[in-house]
Amino acid sequence: MRAIASTIVPFLFSIATLAVSAEPVSWQVPMAGNSYFVQGSPERGRSEGVRLQDPAAMLSTWFHVDRPGELDLALRLRVPDGKSTLKASLAGKAVEIAVEGPEFHVVPLGKLQADAAGYLRVDFSGVAKSGAVFAEISDLVVSTKTPEMKASFVRDNKGSMFYWGRRGPSVHLGYPLPKGKNIEYAYSELTVPKGEDAIGSYFMANGFGQGYFGIQVKSETERWVLFSVWSPHSTDRPSEIPEDSRVILLKKGAEVRGGEFGGEGSGGQSILVYPWKADTTYRFLTSVKPDGQGNTTYTAWFGEVGKAEWKLIASFKRPKTDTHLTGFHSFLENFYDQKGYLGRRSLHGNQWVCDTEGTWHEITTARFTGDGTAGGGHRLDYAGGVSGSSFFMRNGGYFNERVALNQLFTRPGTPDRKPEIDFGALERP
Repeated sequence: MRAIASTIVPFLFSIATLAVSAEPVSWQVPMAGNSYFVQGSPERGRSEGVRLQDPAAMLSTWFHVDRPGELDLALRLRVPDGKSTLKASLAGKAVEIAVEGPEFHVVPLGKLQADAAGYLRVDFSGVAKSGAVFAEISDLVVSTKTPEMKASFVRDNKGSMFYWGRRGPSVHLGYPLPKGKNIEYAYSELTVPKGEDAIGSYFMANGFGQGYFGIQVKSETERWVLFSVWSPHSTDRPSEIPEDSRVILLKKGAEVRGGEFGGEGSGGQSILVYPWKADTTYRFLTSVKPDGQGNTTYTAWFGEVGKAEWKLIASFKRPKTDTHLTGFHSFLENFYDQKGYLGRRSLHGNQWVCDTEGTWHEITTARFTGDGTAGGGHRLDYAGGVSGSSFFMRNGGYFNERVALNQLFTRPGTPDRKPEIDFGALERP
């Protein structure tokens, strides 16, 4: 994680003096939507701010400025009882402040000179306390006289943005399909570089109009291959889906768990607990085929590039659906809001689709897009593009090398890596 070069001394964060405007502007950066416990302390409620209680905890806050300039920093906080000493640090330098008072009030920290546009990180920890907690901190207050400076951060909790903002931006690659063809199969390859597989990551390889298929990092010890199909009935609660709109599991592979999911739409879900590894390239194959009776069957297989085996993940029947493949895409997201300060990166390559006549078509272009967290400017740590013969996506970690959304990228073709698949040998329902 890279921070802007800065220097901090007690009550003075300064490197140089810039020309400033006469009237300062000020921003209140809510701790609830822009900070994380990066050391110690389990998460607690954040509606009023963040409680700093654990002596081993480090609380880190990020905000973005669009140009160099001098900033004044302060904290809006309260100490419910007793007196405390806090430490604020940036780039390895620190200042200690004494705080007290049971009502929220603003305590100055000092000045900070940002040397360039980008993210700034401030760390907080408790040094001493006579009460139960060091402090309850609601906001980092940032002021400047730098002309026309703008700051970006999660400003409020409208639409549960404190949660979504701390998850970080999600980014997507949309793959155009050949025109005039009924596409039955989608194939792609995915590599997660070493060190980019943070907990909470979902590296989605083969998305389609009615679901998605990829790999997740669930915990330090557990990883999943995940394949899901949405119900045609729109609801976040599986129990509300009418019987005639339920996604039916037709078959699942060995050791695969089948069930339902909710929260972001609802439908059928299949999970294979599988120890996939970073720096290893995996291949994903999805079939989308109407059954001629008003339903469509979705089937997913998973394997490692260079090995012959294809593992059946699952096959689902989606009612009230009559379609071949639509909406072929990939995405990268973090689903664990407590880990949104960690960076993630994925490489997506060798995309092909096969039509109903058995002809393969290579896809070498992709449109890079983002979710509302990215598009709304709440988080700016996202990127996408081409790396070697693959597309890449990156998010989280508060990096500064942002790439503009809604643009097309073209990767080099890989005709020598055209899939060779014996469809008749694949395990099916």
